[in-house]
Amino acid sequence: MTTPAEHDRLWIRRYHPRPDAAARLVCLPHAGGSATFYRPVSAGMPDSVDVLAVQYPGRQDRRHEPCATSIGELADQVTSVLLPWADRPLLFFGHSMGATLGFEVARRLERDHGVVLRALFVSARRAPTCPRDESVHLRDDDGLIAEMRHLSGTDSAILDDDELIRMALPAIRADYRAAETYVYEPGPNLSCPVVSLVGDDDPKVTLDEARAWSRHTDTSSEFHVFEGGHFYLTTHQKQILELLVEKAVRA
Repeated sequence: MTTPAEHDRLWIRRYHPRPDAAARLVCLPHAGGSATFYRPVSAGMPDSVDVLAVQYPGRQDRRHEPCATSIGELADQVTSVLLPWADRPLLFFGHSMGATLGFEVARRLERDHGVVLRALFVSARRAPTCPRDESVHLRDDDGLIAEMRHLSGTDSAILDDDELIRMALPAIRADYRAAETYVYEPGPNLSCPVVSLVGDDDPKVTLDEARAWSRHTDTSSEFHVFEGGHFYLTTHQKQILELLVEKAVRA
């Protein structure tokens, strides 16, 4: 049995702890992704922003744990984990599946605990009210690997290592299943600003689908388009960090 402190360390990775920071940025990975994807974001933040990267079960050092079966289940778990960290303003950055997850965690924090985010950043993901019929999670292993190659978000060294990629496939498939079976449940809009970011050549989301995030907030929204595909952010890190810092350090 894990203690509360050990349980917290399973979920939250702080690569550059900043205990005196005025705000906290919570980073939520994409399907098949891990907390380490956000190490460069953590390194690029000023001392005023503490970065918490979420590690989902079923991967890397948590590979022996069962994966979440739905976005709702994962959102409930992440909400519980983040509550002790809500003693100062929170911002979320979620990429792809992580954007949908961030939205659902933000809803739970606001609805059930009165915690309103300073901002929700949603990257490379269509708005909850723009569903698509997708079934990548039903493909065989080779089909799943082909999808990952197509999106160019996984290190080619991993994709070319058959043993390594086969070990990761159960978590990847589970994440795709959670993302593709997600169904938006109508409810109150968020009270925080929503910032949508997207690549102009993303096969997973159109510009209109990304722009539609503005429907899910009762306050301001922003929309930013970058050159690139689903993982546009790997080549636009400087601009994205500037956007994050701008929202994080405002009074």
